[in-house]
Amino acid sequence: MQEKGKIKLRPLNFIGLTVAGIINAIGVCLFLSPLNVYDGGFSGTSVLLSQYTLLPMAVFLIVLNIPFYFIAHKKIGWEFLIYSLYAIGIYSLGSLVINNFLKIDFSLGSPVVGNDMVLGAIFGGLLSGIGSGLVIKFGGALDGVEVMALLFHKRLGISVGTFVMIYNAVLYITAAAISGTWTVALYSLVAYYVGLKTIDFIVEGFEKGKAAMIITENADVLSGALSDTLKRGITVLDATGYYSGTNKKMLYVVVNRFEIAKLKAIVAELDAKAFVSIMEVSEIMGESKMYRVKTKK
Repeated sequence: MQEKGKIKLRPLNFIGLTVAGIINAIGVCLFLSPLNVYDGGFSGTSVLLSQYTLLPMAVFLIVLNIPFYFIAHKKIGWEFLIYSLYAIGIYSLGSLVINNFLKIDFSLGSPVVGNDMVLGAIFGGLLSGIGSGLVIKFGGALDGVEVMALLFHKRLGISVGTFVMIYNAVLYITAAAISGTWTVALYSLVAYYVGLKTIDFIVEGFEKGKAAMIITENADVLSGALSDTLKRGITVLDATGYYSGTNKKMLYVVVNRFEIAKLKAIVAELDAKAFVSIMEVSEIMGESKMYRVKTKK
């Protein structure tokens, strides 16, 4: 258990955060902003403000993000705050270098995809998502809107996710109103969606867990077969059918997505009458050593 008030920072995390901030800057500055496509949160807000003021995007990234992180430091912790501000600093520096110091011609739109807004939204969202996902992987967050949501969601009576969604909706509508076209908002939504899916992939990876609950009258045989085939621990619980009153067993096992077909085949072969429910598991903790060993291979 970490001692109260003691901050433990890992040097390797800063290397990862540096790479993440640079990737995010490339995605936003070389793909999204030249085409007037906006990232979500304070990142997109900073792009919008920089386009209609004389100040660089980097200034708004710092000014908008830092206050909320410091205000919420008791909720998020000092390590999270330090990692986050470092990543935001790298992202801001990267955007400053790309936009103001490198001699890049933006007159024809994106220097990579030209005026192709579809490619710009997709690959800009992809790179932004990779950057944001890596920041989360290495202990921080790249956008202060979620931190702001943590501070205000209870007072407003809405969830953090709803708060962020409303913020981005207002941002995209504002950008569309200023530019005079809804194309801006629609392509920004595409970029944001691609970014969210990429973040999920970076954070959860290929080994995103699936929890299977199997109601069966043949628990011993099924448990043995599943354990032997999948090399996985299984929890067995007592269960009773409400209508039939029959005593049964419920097997609970967590597998990865590639093992679902094996699990179904075993159940179908050994107990075709078993009831199987499969759901996604976003995070796995605890002492399931067999699962951890399997997924690391």
